[in-house]
Amino acid sequence: MAQKLAHLTLVVRDYDEALAFFTQKLNFVMVEDTPVPEQHKRWVVIAPSGGGTGLVLGKASTPAQEASIGNQTGGRVFLFLGTDSFWQDYRRMVCAGINFERLPQHQPYGWVAVFKDLYGNLWDLLQQNQAQNSGLQN
Repeated sequence: MAQKLAHLTLVVRDYDEALAFFTQKLNFVMVEDTPVPEQHKRWVVIAPSGGGTGLVLGKASTPAQEASIGNQTGGRVFLFLGTDSFWQDYRRMVCAGINFERLPQHQPYGWVAVFKDLYGNLWDLLQQNQAQNSGLQN
């Protein structure tokens, strides 16, 4: 029996502005966009172009949810966008207007830079060293 993390929910202000940001600026792909009329919602799933865990874009519908937009982890890095082409992705993201909070640094585990999404959530752009990459697959 195998398990995997299928999806994570990212609380957003608006489905369409979030879709535009992730697909146009981060090169994510839209996996699904299905209306759920009885709940006045949409089931919107996006994922990095290379695959992996999907993000469900969940439109805030209560004041508590609205308060968490952009601060889902209390100011800590929330998500980690892995890449095998760090500098190519970094340059493309800078050209797309992505705001990097911490410039690229080489760490013992690989290359990393911290950026904000359109709501202010912090992400790592991360290219792990080969040793770490092979260790993750075991």
